[in-house]
Amino acid sequence: MKTYSAKPREVEATWYLIDAEGKTLGRLATIIANLLRGKDKPEYTPHVDVGSFVIVINADKIVVSGKKYTDKLYNHHTGFPGGLRTISFKDMMDKHPTRALMKAVKGMLPHNKLGAAQLKKLKLYAGSEHPHQAQQPIEYKELEVIK
Repeated sequence: MKTYSAKPREVEATWYLIDAEGKTLGRLATIIANLLRGKDKPEYTPHVDVGSFVIVINADKIVVSGKKYTDKLYNHHTGFPGGLRTISFKDMMDKHPTRALMKAVKGMLPHNKLGAAQLKKLKLYAGSEHPHQAQQPIEYKELEVIK
């Protein structure tokens, strides 16, 4: 018996809707990354994008444990000498409420063209409204145990 390998033309994408209100940042990011990669499907193939589309609403209401809300720092470099910029989790949530979750998910995906394609399937919204009703997203229920 041969090992099955999915072809890009055979993949049917499903749309999932996740409500992030009150969910922990890292645990939620892990579930989202697995859905984007397609690891929940039996036809998962590491080198083919077999993942689903994920819509996350209320991304501004995610929580972190301990003192991470004030102490967690994000760094980036402008590319110029002395260009290291640092922003705290609290400030990032005030200025760009979806960016912390986006960075967490991006770090869990492959760092190549495949990971970039999978990250484009993630749709993040700070409020409870989203413009993807036409895709008829399925509400993801396995998050009930995660707090």
